[in-house]
Amino acid sequence: MPLLAIPFPMIDPVLIEFGPLAIRWYALAYIAGILLAWRYMVVTVRNTNLWSKTAHPTGTDIDDFVMWATLGIVLGGRLGYVLFYNLPYYLANPTEILAVWQGGMAFHGGLLGMIVVLFIYSRARGLSGWTMFDLAAIAAPIGLFFGRIANFINSELWGRVTDVPWAVVFPNGGPEPRHPSQLYEAALEGALLFLVLRLLSHRFKLLQKPGVLAGSFAIGYGLARTFVEFYRVPDAHIGYLSGFFTMGMLLSLPMVLIGIVIVVWALKRNTENKEAK
Repeated sequence: MPLLAIPFPMIDPVLIEFGPLAIRWYALAYIAGILLAWRYMVVTVRNTNLWSKTAHPTGTDIDDFVMWATLGIVLGGRLGYVLFYNLPYYLANPTEILAVWQGGMAFHGGLLGMIVVLFIYSRARGLSGWTMFDLAAIAAPIGLFFGRIANFINSELWGRVTDVPWAVVFPNGGPEPRHPSQLYEAALEGALLFLVLRLLSHRFKLLQKPGVLAGSFAIGYGLARTFVEFYRVPDAHIGYLSGFFTMGMLLSLPMVLIGIVIVVWALKRNTENKEAK
């Protein structure tokens, strides 16, 4: 092992095991992320200083949305992985699609799942869809942070070989030291993006301009994920596309463009609405 490499902290992916029942860190990360995001959204909608006269959901609306959000994240994340990352395998082994305990979730699929349930729930409750998107956007980095920490514990989605002092030798990544790209993503997609959106929502009170925070999240995540893809090893069965791009890049770069369009449109729309009053 190179002198500067950090040994991987041997944390068992299974926290507690009772016979055939196993509680995994990965599952706890999803649970913690969803619960903390839910509480953050509830506290936010109850903070009257952030809203002025802007219509917004109640704490009860957010409480009722939790189950919808969970289904959107889990089902979307799984189907996204199947469609974007390993479709030939699952076409040949369709019964494996439901085997989520074997791993295989995709953020972009979870995002699409959330968009679908947000749209349906907002229409059913008569709520502003863009405001619901904004609330989900400012809370999403919480789940992303815990999810990436769980990826690190599981020794999966590790980075490319490197000689940086903080390189880690992963137990299933060969003897070479690698970038701990999961921790890069936890820091950028999770902690940093949360702080940026917190500043926009609480300091600049952009919840009063529906759509701006949703677009800002898309820009921030797209940039962070694309940056980390330069240090992360792509899925072995996909590799590099066109000799350079990864699937993560191709799915994230459009988010930046879409996010910019949404922010510009939302700012213009809210300005026009204000002038019309």
